[in-house]
Parts: sequence; structure tokens; C-alpha cells
Amino acid sequence: MSFKLNQKSDKCVDSSMQDTKPYIPIDCSYYDRLEAWATLRENVTIKLNEKPELLTGVIKDLYVRDKVEYLILNSGKEIRLDQIASVNDIPLTDACSV
Repeated sequence: MSFKLNQKSDKCVDSSMQDTKPYIPIDCSYYDRLEAWATLRENVTIKLNEKPELLTGVIKDLYVRDKVEYLILNSGKEIRLDQIASVNDIPLTDACSV
């Protein structure tokens, strides 16, 4: 795994997570659920769409950069929200219709 410093946010990000695919907003109610876990500082287990690994930690922040939504775990791991398959075994639902 390789990390690089993101010049816009001064955060270390996993360069393997950098994606050139167009961002697809996640379901609005699922975003609310992510915010609740972050607010309550609950430990979460995240499964990504294209990676077999499970990520665990506390959601430190949710934010938008360049019209793409991300979360960052307390470990510093940054995750693009449309790459999440499930959190705490709750699958991500269809995209948000805005």
C-alpha cells in the first residue's frame, strides 16, 4: 500500500484509492447514517466494493472535495463514499436522487 500527501487537503491518502471514475452520490439516508456513526464516535467496520479487506475504526469526518464525498477514519484512512459496499454489515443502498 502506498500513501501520498494530498496537496489540497494536507492529508495522507492511500493512492490505490484514487479513482478516475465519475462520482456517484450515495443514498441520502445512508449518508445520514454515516453522520450518526461519526457523531456518536462508534467503531465501524467498512467493506469496500472492489477490495476484500475490511477497514475498522471511528469515522473522524465526512467532507466533500472536488465534488466527491469522502470519509476519514481515525487511522487517517480516506475513503471515497461511492466505493463503500457496507458499513457494519449494512449494505449501501442505491444512489441518491437529487
